Amino acid sequence: MMVLRFGTACAALALMSGASPAVAQQQAASAAAATAHPEQWPLLPMQLKRDAKVEARVAAILAKMSIEDKVGQLIQVDIASITPGDLETYKLGSILNGGNSAPNGDEFAPAPEWLKLFDAFYDASVKRTDGRPVVPVIWGTDAVHGANNIVGATLFPHNIGLGAMRDPALIKKIGAVTAAETAATGIDWSFAPTVAVVQDDRWGRTYESYSEDPAIVASYAGQMVEGIQGTIGQDFMKPGHVIASVKHFLGDGGTGGHDQGDTRVSETVLREVHGAGYMTALPAGALTVMPSFSSWNGEKMTGNKSLLTGVLKDRWGFQGFTIGDWNAHGQVTGCTNEDCAPAINAGLDMFMYSGPKWKELYANTLREAKAGTIPAARLDDAVRRILRVKVIAGTFDNGRPSARPMSGKFALLGAPEHRAIARQAVRESLVLLKNNGGVLPVKPGANILVAGRGADNIGQQAGGWSITWQGTDVANKDFPNGQSIWSGIDAATRAAGGKATLAVDGAFTAKPDVAIVVFGETPYAEFTGDRPSLEYSPDDKSDLALLKTLKAAGVPTVAVFLSGRPMWVNPELNAADAFVAAFLPGTEGGGVADVLVAGKSGRPVADFHGKLSFSWPKRIDQNVLNRTDPGYDPLFPIGFGLTYSDKATLARLDETKPKIAAGDQNALFVRGRVAGGARIGTTGAAVQTRTDRSGQEDSLRLAYKGAGSVGIEQAMPIDLTRESNGDLSLIVDYRVTAKPTGTVSVGIADTGKSAMVPLTNRLAVGDWATVAVPLRCFANQGIAMNKVTKPFELASSGALGIDVSSIRIGSATTPIACGAK
Repeated sequence: MMVLRFGTACAALALMSGASPAVAQQQAASAAAATAHPEQWPLLPMQLKRDAKVEARVAAILAKMSIEDKVGQLIQVDIASITPGDLETYKLGSILNGGNSAPNGDEFAPAPEWLKLFDAFYDASVKRTDGRPVVPVIWGTDAVHGANNIVGATLFPHNIGLGAMRDPALIKKIGAVTAAETAATGIDWSFAPTVAVVQDDRWGRTYESYSEDPAIVASYAGQMVEGIQGTIGQDFMKPGHVIASVKHFLGDGGTGGHDQGDTRVSETVLREVHGAGYMTALPAGALTVMPSFSSWNGEKMTGNKSLLTGVLKDRWGFQGFTIGDWNAHGQVTGCTNEDCAPAINAGLDMFMYSGPKWKELYANTLREAKAGTIPAARLDDAVRRILRVKVIAGTFDNGRPSARPMSGKFALLGAPEHRAIARQAVRESLVLLKNNGGVLPVKPGANILVAGRGADNIGQQAGGWSITWQGTDVANKDFPNGQSIWSGIDAATRAAGGKATLAVDGAFTAKPDVAIVVFGETPYAEFTGDRPSLEYSPDDKSDLALLKTLKAAGVPTVAVFLSGRPMWVNPELNAADAFVAAFLPGTEGGGVADVLVAGKSGRPVADFHGKLSFSWPKRIDQNVLNRTDPGYDPLFPIGFGLTYSDKATLARLDETKPKIAAGDQNALFVRGRVAGGARIGTTGAAVQTRTDRSGQEDSLRLAYKGAGSVGIEQAMPIDLTRESNGDLSLIVDYRVTAKPTGTVSVGIADTGKSAMVPLTNRLAVGDWATVAVPLRCFANQGIAMNKVTKPFELASSGALGIDVSSIRIGSATTPIACGAK
């Protein structure tokens, strides 16, 4: 989708992706070489100037470092792949907790465990007896809507909701709170803000974008950086502030809805649309920039020298360092995850690496530095930038993480003043799309039925990147300082003299005055969030059925829709009297009640304030809405949002659905059928029948009378490279009906071979269970993950009875070890 009010990009974006002849011309033009022309990019008023004392200190350290020390600074390793003891020998520049990584492998580890682990890494990094300089390690984390990895932290609305606020001053406060709560754990670096200008809402990271309008993104980016790092000349990098990382450079929002895809646009569009956030974030002093996984006109950004060096460093004068995304360097032409001099030579300063072979990356990079494949000047430039940031951030002076001024102040996590800011953000982010008959606000003293699967579900309202990477496998108890939307409504209703009742299924005995139904997307993050269409829940219409049931019973109904993007919800809009786009509000569900439920005065705490920062689709096939195109025709345009003074009535909407791709492309077998273009194949003694789990014939019953296998066979090979790189798993829901008499294994096959992982010891007769096998288990056995012909195979050497209800690719909090049996 596209809406534009930024520079000269209106003219450029008239040619963006779509169906018009102008679009076709633009697509042809965008096939040009992906080489930027730095002289065509504006000069930026960078506030962070070179400090002579800082530069002298950096030069003194650099002069005493060995080439081994220098190469170490270029590498950041996930804590799941390294131990503190490793840093006694390998003086690496940084560590991170990526995806599902956490202290002791426990994503629900209390805050003191995070601080304790950082102390251990820090202590190892500064232990030296050879007389060479001590360069402490720094820790990076994805604190993208609060300190979201830490149990008890304040979680703010995701960026899409913040964009609807139109409140840059509040954005700065949110950044400051996020920094303070991150600093309480000792961690000193946040991989935020995301300044993507998303153009196709099918992308699973849409909710990480403030807006499809580059002007809105630009108005927020600098403010968020100042909130995280402090303001230059005032509190810049003072205690309570952490290093920011602006991401993902550049064009990550233009990939046509595909994660890690290819943004095929002109340089003008790349600059004036996708570059908008950097125009304010970099002048505000952002200390790190993260190049994108994605490509520009066919060339991976992590290897694009014309942009990383030519534009970012030379033209714009960026003084900090660039940090790669998760193993993204391995996708650069001529590279692997363990060997990538081309990325360093293009302008990448620090690799982000996850996996067991980080020592190979170190050895290869060292070899290339010694051989001159990585020139000495480029190596020194990268290390100088890393040292500069560490000096500015106080890394050399602040001591152990636990000794720093804000460390250990765990009362800051979910502090009342922080929650108040988050609650204000929730109030301001809600967008009222429909209020026929003035159903809202709910009158004081009303009898309210609160229904829907999202009503009392903090994890669902928080979305992805909430304790766990994908935001899955969490419960309300895991948010001890949070409040569900139901809880907020209940408190507000009782305060106004009314009564609220929670019934997820919408059942009631006495007819309520009004029903508030909370529903929407279940949590997801990158990889698993991409969708083939914007239809809401194409395979499960139970939420719509609930709305229709209440409507048929004559109950005035308010829909509160939780989503990470605008979606085609015409049937749900028709079935509700009022409809609120709540996006992903985070842990402060009371902010929803503040706007929906009137107090004893007859007025709610606040009126609706939010205005759409993304256009809303009218048709199911509207994936890209370009306001500059003559065919631009959204259901709700950018900037739309009713208030209680508006008396507009929304007429019944068209519910026609053209035939297009739908469903979840990460599901291989679900609800009794395989994904399109595939079939179930058997060999040997396996027999297929159907059985029921949650619905009629929604599962497959397999009976192995002897050796045999059952697999999902693709019509054409599929590419699971990015999923494997992202540490996703093959996840199978199963129930053993007859104990195996032989060995059982699960596997994946490419065009020439198969790889299997044993499962026998996990197969006990009993209830339904789930097993998750990391895709890297198969990649490590030599499977060509870009040519997978069989993404699932279950083989047994003897008799076995087993039911299978779901097979999918996804994130798992407790995957099995590759060698498990």
